[in-house]
Amino acid sequence: VQLVESGGGLVQPGGSLRLSCVASGFTFSSAAMSWYRQAPGKERALVATIASAGGITNYADSVKGRFTISRDNAKNTVYLQMNSLIPEDTAVYVCRLMGGMGISTMYFGSWGQGTQVTVSS
Repeated sequence: VQLVESGGGLVQPGGSLRLSCVASGFTFSSAAMSWYRQAPGKERALVATIASAGGITNYADSVKGRFTISRDNAKNTVYLQMNSLIPEDTAVYVCRLMGGMGISTMYFGSWGQGTQVTVSS
């Protein structure tokens, strides 16, 4: 299992970024996927989750209305569109394989390496 994030960077408050996570080594279309983030000195926290078919999504209260999680099963990729960014969104963003039908349980909970997002003027 491999999860490779990209798309992070430095952005001004109010700006936008789109993160990508390309997955391999498992049946991506069967997997629920999530984005987490870890700010300096804080524990890793769940940001958003998307079901395998993409129809069901959930968000942390702190990002509702600003962030959108989506997926392209043909590209084995999950995205996180982040709008109206604020300094408190500064963190390392990491994607995670939550689980799914036909996927070995040993892979449940696998993490990517993360991508840094810094919101600052």
